[in-house]
Amino acid sequence: MFGSVKAKPGRRDQDRQATVAEMLSVIIPASNEEALIGGCLAALAASEEPGLPVEVIVVANGCVDDTFAVAEAARSAIETRGWRFEVIDRAEGGKLEALNAGDLIATPGGMRAYLDADVTVSQGLLAEVAQALASDSPAYASGQVRIVGGPGFASRAYARLWAQVPFMKNSVPGCGFFAVNSAGRARWEEFPHVISDDIFVRLQFAPEERHQVSAGYDWPIADGFARLVTVRRRQDAGVAEISRLYPDLQAHEDKGRMGMAGAIRLALRDPVGFAVYVSVAIRVRMARQGADWSRSR
Repeated sequence: MFGSVKAKPGRRDQDRQATVAEMLSVIIPASNEEALIGGCLAALAASEEPGLPVEVIVVANGCVDDTFAVAEAARSAIETRGWRFEVIDRAEGGKLEALNAGDLIATPGGMRAYLDADVTVSQGLLAEVAQALASDSPAYASGQVRIVGGPGFASRAYARLWAQVPFMKNSVPGCGFFAVNSAGRARWEEFPHVISDDIFVRLQFAPEERHQVSAGYDWPIADGFARLVTVRRRQDAGVAEISRLYPDLQAHEDKGRMGMAGAIRLALRDPVGFAVYVSVAIRVRMARQGADWSRSR
């Protein structure tokens, strides 16, 4: 009598397992973003083929505008690519809760990209990020962030100078867009209720585990001096919160210091931008910190 033989996985099972392992899930939290979510999704739909299955998950959270409807209107453009498309309408607000809701319905075991609804990706970004994350070792990736100032004088000057500070110029900041592979996503469970999800995730990875690809994306910032101050307060509070709650993660920080010589060089190169940037920082220090946080714009 022949002994029992363990059946090998069929081709269909193998293909399904490979698809799960190689999936790229793009999760987009969106709160009252009817003016911008359409452009965000149109840019995604125009992306170069990343060479692996893609799913796009929009989580409309706490919206009182037409964010959900505008996102749904992009369904045809996304699904024409052969990509899965889901739009969730949550009555509850909160970006971190939206990220967790998107994670819950994303295909397990693949790459995850987290994209702000006001960000516009370049055509090659998804493909380059997918290539950078194609590793069994934990990895984090983002693109070249292009800080887009608003129409106002202060916003444009601030954006110009901010792009030159050491952290933005020499690190992988991941502002508005970052992605991790499966091994990287295993570094944390749910997103905690913190101000700065991007800092929390970036510091899960050592500098050598972070990869910046050549493709870029547009990341808008607040328009007007008062709004710049509000956003800068939020950013500073986010940095302080992560440092307080997760002190062990500070070992992965690689911001670098500008120093007096660096500050002088920036001031000489762009005196107007430097003056606006420093004025915002001074105003933040003078202001009493509140608990109501604004987004980057």
